Amino acid sequence: MSMSDAEKVSQIQVTKNGPYIVKGSLPVMMETIAQNDEGGSWTWKRGRDFEAGAQYALCRCGHSHKKPFCDGTHAKVGFDGTETASHASYKEQAKTYDGPGMVLEDAERLCAFARFCDNGGSIWRQIEETDDGEVRKAVVHEETHCPSGRLVLLEKPSGKAVEPELAQSIGLVEDPAENCSGPLWVRGGVQVVSADGEKYEVRNRVTLCRCGQSSNKPFCDGSHASVKFHDGLQG
Repeated sequence: MSMSDAEKVSQIQVTKNGPYIVKGSLPVMMETIAQNDEGGSWTWKRGRDFEAGAQYALCRCGHSHKKPFCDGTHAKVGFDGTETASHASYKEQAKTYDGPGMVLEDAERLCAFARFCDNGGSIWRQIEETDDGEVRKAVVHEETHCPSGRLVLLEKPSGKAVEPELAQSIGLVEDPAENCSGPLWVRGGVQVVSADGEKYEVRNRVTLCRCGQSSNKPFCDGSHASVKFHDGLQG
């Protein structure tokens, strides 16, 4: 992915037991998972925008009273934000499922429980039928709506990754079907940097934990759904 000089300065710095420091004037807006008639996750509905400057701090512990921004509450609650995620590349973490028309790569540990992959009986079953044009269209829809980048489709025979065009921005995921708020959806190839300065692989789609409960920090692991995290921003 080629990036302009302006884009290269956009980054999210994880701080030790504290917030995410966002640099590079990244816009922040609400993004709600909308369902289809069958009750499956189907598309994204954009909501309100938040005023954010060239640099700002986003809550990582889940307890700020000024969400999505940090208000220092992490220090009062004794937040343990220890990073446990691997710095291995996506390719190193992913399993491969080979279909007749496309290849599916799946790094399960990155799952943010958005459930777009469950339509049509699951993308893992459908990948075996990707010589069918309608099935191929369906799996592309599912993969390109996955916020976490857990799933990546590769064209055959070129091996080219199927990726949505995403401007650099941060979405605050809301999940009405699960009655909870989800992760930070970081888009467009923003550099995420560990508290110790080590850089994670730059990717088009990643999701960062903002409920404070993930076992794969700084990335989301879907824990927001089990703890019913609410940011209080809906409505």
